[in-house]
Parts: sequence; C-alpha cells; structure tokens
Amino acid sequence: MRISTSEANKPADPDKQALRSRKLSAFIRQEAEAQGFDLCRITRPDAIPEAPARLASFIKAGRHGTMEWMEETYARRADPRTLWSEVRSIVMFGLNYGPDEDPRGLQAKPDRAAISVYARNRDYHDVIKGRLKEIATRFAARAGEDVKVFVDTAPVMEKPLAAAAGLGWQGKHTNLVSRSHGSWLFLGSLFTTAELEIDEGERDHCGSCRACLDACPTKAFPAPYQIDARRCISYLTIEHKGPIAAEFRPLIGNRIYGCDDCLAACPWNKFAASASEMKFSAREDLKEPEIAFLLGLDDKAFRAFFSGSPVKRIGRDRFVRNVLIAAGNSGEASLIEPCLALLTDAAPVVRAMAVWALSRLMPASSFAGLCAGRGKDDDPLVEAEWQMAGA
Repeated sequence: MRISTSEANKPADPDKQALRSRKLSAFIRQEAEAQGFDLCRITRPDAIPEAPARLASFIKAGRHGTMEWMEETYARRADPRTLWSEVRSIVMFGLNYGPDEDPRGLQAKPDRAAISVYARNRDYHDVIKGRLKEIATRFAARAGEDVKVFVDTAPVMEKPLAAAAGLGWQGKHTNLVSRSHGSWLFLGSLFTTAELEIDEGERDHCGSCRACLDACPTKAFPAPYQIDARRCISYLTIEHKGPIAAEFRPLIGNRIYGCDDCLAACPWNKFAASASEMKFSAREDLKEPEIAFLLGLDDKAFRAFFSGSPVKRIGRDRFVRNVLIAAGNSGEASLIEPCLALLTDAAPVVRAMAVWALSRLMPASSFAGLCAGRGKDDDPLVEAEWQMAGA
C-alpha cells in the first residue's frame, strides 16, 4: 500500500532537518506503540549490502526449491531501492506471537496434528497490515511524505532489514532472534521518503550455540546461517505443491502445517513472554486437532474450519496430503478407515498419500490383500506410489 502526499516541507537548514528527523522518528515510534507493536526501529535502504550476494548464492544452489517467485523477484528483493527508488528510510516493526508452552510437546501425541504456532489463529498478514496502514496514514499526514507498507508478501528482505535496524539478529537458523522476544516475532515494514533517525543494528549473540541446527528433524541447515528450503518441513508442508519425497515423510511426524522446532529450541526464548495480543492467541480447536477429524474434511468443510487462518491458503488437497503423512506416522490403527476412504479421492496427491499412509498403518498381510484387489490408477503419480509400496 502506498500513501502519497504533496505537502512535503523539508527544511534546508541541517540543524532544522535533524530536529525534524528526531520528531518524526519519535512520532512513528509512538504510533507503533499505540498500535500494539513490541518493537520499532529504523534503518537505511542501503543497510544490507551483503544481502544480494547471499540471495544470489541461495538461488544458484537451488535451495529455494519450487519457490520460483524468489528468482523472479530477485532484483527487487535484493535492494529496497530497486523496489522503490524514492525510499530514504525504512521503519521495521516487530510483534510478539510467542506461545504459552513449548509447541514441540505435541510430538508426543501422535493422534493429534501439529500446526505451526503462527497459524493457530487469524492470518497475521491481515492484522499487521491493517495496523501499518493506520500508522502510515497518520505519519504521511504529519510528515508530508510518501509512504509504503509491506508485510511478507512483497519482495522485501525483512529479516536482514530488521537486523540492520536492531530488532534482533539473524540466528543460525536464518530467522530473526530478539534478546527480548526470542524467535517469536512477526515483521512488517514501512518505507518512506522522509529522512529519519537511524538506529544501530544488533550484533550476533548466538555464540557457539547450535540448538536450532540440532533440533531440525530433516537437517535443513547445510551450515550455520544457511538453509536449504527443499529439506525444510515448513517449505514441504506449505510451499511445495506436489508429492513430498518419501525420505522426508517419516521425519515430518505429525506436523501438518509448518514446523517450529528450530524456533522453539532457541535459548533466547527464555526471555520471551507469551503473546499478549488476543488475535494471535491460539484457537482452542487449532492447538491440537485430531488427525481423524482433519482427514474427513472436504473442500467446503476445510474452508469453513480454517476461515481467517493462513492454513486456508494452501488449499484442501495439499492440506489433506499433509494430514495423511501424519496419519501414516501415527501408528494409530483407528486411522485406517478414514485413510481407506481417501483412496478414491478426486485429488491424485491425496490418493497417493493415502496409499503411503495405509502401507504404514495396515498389517503387512492386510495391505498385501488391498494391493492384490486394487485396480490400476489412471494417474501416474498414484500408480507410482502403489509400486513403491510393493503393489
């Protein structure tokens, strides 16, 4: 979103300009606090000179997987001034969404599904963008400057910019870490033509710790401060549209939308309070939903159940694909019947994962009988899954 104004009145005198910058910076911090943001700091658009090379290396290595949009938007993503040449200052905002308990505890309940903490209530994009628009409108009126706001979906490298502004630092898991809020921060940004007071960046406080790296179930970190999205459970369950490679399925456990393990493992979380914002407090029915219930969702029921949730954006078929993997990992015989029902689902990716789940849940003799009595599936994806299962 962009707000434009023709009321700019920048003083030529350096002292007056400095005073104006201080006043505008103080104003925007007050507005951030009024809107419920936990952190608000300011940086320059040229503050991340090393980011383009790192991004290029990431893409060249293919570690972005099927996220083609990262390569397509590389030029705009690498340098904020390419996205908007007029930007002079970037305000970074942080909002705590910390859980009230360690989400990894849910791994001990195989009949339940684990949804990433950030997705257990309303879509944060909508909530944060609404607040940023309020701040942008008031700031533009006060400053007589142009502004734009972004929340995640635009080609903005929010984590490096947030580190440059001093909200925290990018940890070894590549996510932002705050000394006051640990790993649990939503980020948003406001670009403006105004010259604001610049804050100092935060230095790295990871030290020799590698808790986040060791916590990753799929070993998605080739080295500290590097990630291979193709091995990341969050990427596999959210961004990846096709079948999930067999090698990763047992490692996913009951995680059906995202993964919090590397975030939850960070020792800096001991300083983080749970989210005070009710819009980010987990819905009770999304804290640990039953896998059996989720397997039975058709498209209409899926959309209704996840109304207002970011989970809704991946669609029912990809979602049920994930739930079937969780079912196959559960060892729960009670899930055999709902998995059998999905062998005739309209979506090939659902049928394929139903085959895999049943191959793990059914006794060998029973599964062999199922294979013997089946008809050939017209979709090569599903037929390949039958063949891999030994049919």
